[in-house]
Amino acid sequence: MFKARVMIKRRKTILDPQGKAVEIGAKHLGLNNIKNTRIDKLIEFDIDTNNRKAAEDEVNDYCKKLLANPIMEDYEFTLVEVS
Repeated sequence: MFKARVMIKRRKTILDPQGKAVEIGAKHLGLNNIKNTRIDKLIEFDIDTNNRKAAEDEVNDYCKKLLANPIMEDYEFTLVEVS
């Protein structure tokens, strides 16, 4: 079995409205040096296989078909074997 950690990031060329809203909130709190805030997604899940290649393929399919928007987002992942 593997534990997958997927980081999904909005592409740098795409505006991040959630990050911008948080940054504006920071300014209202007097935090005036905060710049370029980006909000990403971290998703963790288990994959019930002992085959690393099969696990990698399944994570890629999961990301491409469901987790990430390929027009606006990129993803990267790590797999850790668990017993």
